[in-house]
Amino acid sequence: MIAAPQPKPATALLSRVLDFSCVDGPGSRMVLFFQGCNMDCIGCHNPQTIGLCNHCGDCVAHCPNGALELVRGVGQRKRMRCDAGRCLRCDQCLPHCPRGGNPSAVAYTPEQLVQLIADRAPLLDGVTFSGGEATLQHGFIGRLCDALAQDPRTARLGRLLDSNGLLAARHWPALLQRCDGVMLDIKALDESLHRRLTGRSNRQVLESAALLARADKLTELRWLVIEGVNDGEAEVQALLALWRSLESGAPLRLNRFQHHGVGERGQQMAATSQARMEQLHQRLQQQGVPLLPLPRID
Repeated sequence: MIAAPQPKPATALLSRVLDFSCVDGPGSRMVLFFQGCNMDCIGCHNPQTIGLCNHCGDCVAHCPNGALELVRGVGQRKRMRCDAGRCLRCDQCLPHCPRGGNPSAVAYTPEQLVQLIADRAPLLDGVTFSGGEATLQHGFIGRLCDALAQDPRTARLGRLLDSNGLLAARHWPALLQRCDGVMLDIKALDESLHRRLTGRSNRQVLESAALLARADKLTELRWLVIEGVNDGEAEVQALLALWRSLESGAPLRLNRFQHHGVGERGQQMAATSQARMEQLHQRLQQQGVPLLPLPRID
């Protein structure tokens, strides 16, 4: 008897694994940056996580270490391959991807990630699922969370999602059963401005905010402040109205727009000054909004 073919293991494509971070949730955390996003933000500081590689090969000639090549299997079209032993993560290939992809992204199974996290678990307080947009891989994340909870080496670690909120309401419950909370990114409150900055409506984002607040899973709101673009009086008032309507008491984190890492479109916008960040921080604090500390710029 011929054995039935075994199903392929579930995998997810990760742009990067950051071993330790202290800005992606409380304590020391490992951050998994999932590849692929359903927004196309002008001000994205990780634009290489937006798209998926289509194996065009435009990046190959720009790798100074010879880590990238197009290879052809038997009867297959050419596929991109990254030699992990040669790749130094210098990122010189990234600006040459017309799709905002990352040719050095790696596919992992839940079991592989559990082992990776377990190896570092003694020094960690938790794991954060980021991106890109992690919820595009919501099924995989659910399986990964179950595996982390069942492994005695990783069961104690907190699990947080960093999300843009573009997830259909029917998919949130399964994730919220397995995660401690969600850090929700707010790009703009005015819908037309949100479309200009991200390419998408913010209706689902606001619905997700309300859903997360009702479930007591809104860990924090995150607002990327782009001076002269989304920090006008109308936007500030709308942000205050949103926070009050949620009635969750979730703290607000103000993130400063900078040019580091952004693409050409983002470079056309002015970087947000520290003075403007401090002004907004004080203004919101006076209105009773709990705010996380501003990072200092030396």
